[in-house]
Amino acid sequence: MKLNLSLTKLAHITGGTLHAADPSAVVQSFATDSRVIAPGDVFWALQGQQHDAHEFIPEVLKKGARVIVGQKGKIPFIADEAVAVLEVDNTLKALQAVAKYHRVNSTLKVAAITGSNGKSTTKQMLKSICEQAGDTIANMGNFNNQFGVPFSLLEIQPKHKYGVFELGASHPGDIAETASLAEPDVAVLTNVSAAHLEFFKDLETVYKTKTEIVDCLAPGGTVVYNCDDELLARLGEYKGKTISFGFSPQADLRILETENFSFTYKDAAYMLELPLLRHDKLNAAAACAAAIALGIFMDDIKKGLQQYTPMPMRLERMQRGKTEFILDCYNANPASMKNALEILGKETRSPRIAVLGDMKELGASSKELHRQVARWLLDNHIDYAFLAGKEMQSAADALAGSPVRLSYGQDPHQWTAQLKDVLQQRGGTCLLKASRGMHFETLLKEI
Repeated sequence: MKLNLSLTKLAHITGGTLHAADPSAVVQSFATDSRVIAPGDVFWALQGQQHDAHEFIPEVLKKGARVIVGQKGKIPFIADEAVAVLEVDNTLKALQAVAKYHRVNSTLKVAAITGSNGKSTTKQMLKSICEQAGDTIANMGNFNNQFGVPFSLLEIQPKHKYGVFELGASHPGDIAETASLAEPDVAVLTNVSAAHLEFFKDLETVYKTKTEIVDCLAPGGTVVYNCDDELLARLGEYKGKTISFGFSPQADLRILETENFSFTYKDAAYMLELPLLRHDKLNAAAACAAAIALGIFMDDIKKGLQQYTPMPMRLERMQRGKTEFILDCYNANPASMKNALEILGKETRSPRIAVLGDMKELGASSKELHRQVARWLLDNHIDYAFLAGKEMQSAADALAGSPVRLSYGQDPHQWTAQLKDVLQQRGGTCLLKASRGMHFETLLKEI
């Protein structure tokens, strides 16, 4: 982070009230974690769901913090006149205002990616492509919400030519909030499926939330969308610039039905020595279309995709003894669960073992969507199913009397020993798939 903003300018951007002996003092960075404050630092007091950082202001003052950014009515009396205080109405909104100022005063081109599935993979693919053409910044890990996106934008430096930012959403309005900060030159929409239905209620609301990104485009920006997706296909009526991608013959960038990833664009065909599964071909096509919209040459696009490295815990493969594991524990919703089980079903190394945990935040639809997991297990000829979590009870009930050898428990430790015995005796292919809150990656240490 390198802001180079005077306190006066910071107050102007945030709309706050400044109390400072030296308003011209320059702020380069700040900290939001009281544990890392050093003498002379700026402390930005954010209020999260678990903690309110205003409670730690006395502590950071003892550590030598010289500037406090806090919410009006929450800042304790500070006797030291050498400490500057910036009072704002809302510290998160103030943070977002600074991030937006930092982004719009940069020269880089920004691509922002949203969708129910494939965001992170598409982001990593596009980042790898952009890095062939110039310095590139992207948000790390799950820094894709109203807190993470502004922090990511504040890391933009003058050297950066491209920015690639993933935008997540759990509630209506989330994409509008973060996309308005990123002000993308290219908006990428991967798909719309049942995720976070506890808050969205239905797919139409998911669609409306994801497409909020379109209204946040920079002037002259391009919408890149999956025209194979029934809901996103509506974007074909968008009056601005678009590039559609998919397997459909109507796609601007059409994926070809070949073993390696290949596609056509503007009457030219491109083939890469890159074997990808069907869902990753869609992610790669989204990244290629976005790169084209950013003005990147095809040679760089091909080279970048060839150098792409998959992210951990996303259909990550590893060999342990006689078993090949497929670790897909970063997150789970019905679309990604169905896809993972279809991949397991195509494996030739048997037995095929599905170790599955709850799909979170599905609301009133949860019971029915978890019952569908039973259908997918049967359709893909899975030999063993080890199911855990309160919601997976519905899948377990639906599998009663089926040929699938079933073990169920609300806690995975109820069947861990049994799973370990199956793996040691028979090996095969074992999929671990659950929502992030189930922490299924820790099972790997036990089995």
